[in-house]
Amino acid sequence: MPPTSPRPSPDASSDPTTASSDRGNVGIEGYDAVEFWVGNARQAAHFYRSAFGFRLVGYAGPETGVHDRASYVLEQGSIRFVVSGALASDHPIAGHQRRHGDGIRDVAFRVDNAEDTFTTALDRGATPHRKPTVLEDEHGKLVVAAIAVYGDTVHSFVQRQDYSGVYAPGYEPVADDPLASDVGLARIDHAVANVPEGEMDAWSRFYQSVLEFSQLRHFDDEAISTDVTALMSKVLTDERGRIKLPINEPAPGEKRSQIEEYLEAYEGPGIQHLALETDDIVSSVSALRSRGVGFLPVPDEYYADTRQRVGDVDESWADLQQLGILVDRDDEGYLLQIFTEPVQDRPTIFFEIIQRQGSQGFGVGNFRALFEAIEGAQRRRGNL
Repeated sequence: MPPTSPRPSPDASSDPTTASSDRGNVGIEGYDAVEFWVGNARQAAHFYRSAFGFRLVGYAGPETGVHDRASYVLEQGSIRFVVSGALASDHPIAGHQRRHGDGIRDVAFRVDNAEDTFTTALDRGATPHRKPTVLEDEHGKLVVAAIAVYGDTVHSFVQRQDYSGVYAPGYEPVADDPLASDVGLARIDHAVANVPEGEMDAWSRFYQSVLEFSQLRHFDDEAISTDVTALMSKVLTDERGRIKLPINEPAPGEKRSQIEEYLEAYEGPGIQHLALETDDIVSSVSALRSRGVGFLPVPDEYYADTRQRVGDVDESWADLQQLGILVDRDDEGYLLQIFTEPVQDRPTIFFEIIQRQGSQGFGVGNFRALFEAIEGAQRRRGNL
């Protein structure tokens, strides 16, 4: 079994209302970047460019005066990925990759004041990872700090209103990417974490008391289950509603759930998947499929039941069925979603492509079909 992640400190696990007298010091504005630590950054960056349509905009490495790693900055819409690889075996990136495989190290938030956010988080029980650091070059000043969260994951706080460079000091811009071909991915919708059984509530309280998030949704094991596996999930969101962080934990079931498979393969808790929002999911998924991106299969009978349940949608049901796109409706509207296969050899990180047509939910009506598809993939790997 994977090692248990450190629990949030007692202060951070206390009543979320304890932070209410100190509101306004966190100042989170939205996602800044998601950084992947990988075994070969050049190849990983090429994959996200050629398969997912990201544009290479910046680079740091020996040629730019950075001698311990190579990092590539990729953008599409408002989404920014940073893909980093070590240049020596004793570098922390190399150790992280040996344990976890390619994984997400940092879900970074843009903030008004990195020092204030960091200090407030520590006062409320967070564990420091990087003290506020001022980075400067000819493009201005960048301030960065970071706290540790579940497993080896961190949240950086990035203050960049006084910085005009491509990403950070040490990075040089890439003027023209010959692979650049946008597939319509516009923004990060949510980032999902998997933690061991019994830790979901503690981490939920952590985000509420330390970073002033609130609980948006709670799904118990009755809502998220099949005949043989189950999990539970809580969805946290920041005050402005720009960041959504679901936290999953396994629930008792007849067989090993997808969360347990992830925790074993990743050797601990971490980010399971990123949901990337598009305004035209049919076009985006068509482009991704044409580039070789694999998606979880959906049986044809799903569409007969779903079309009755959901009713009329703006998209062609024939297109949705051909592409394997799931549909769900709630009181606010409907959403469309589809999930890739894992994007590395270990069954860990995958992506969700999502389009919201009013609905702010998470496709609860699709949970059973989705998890049966995931179980099918687990079965083929011999891990169910």
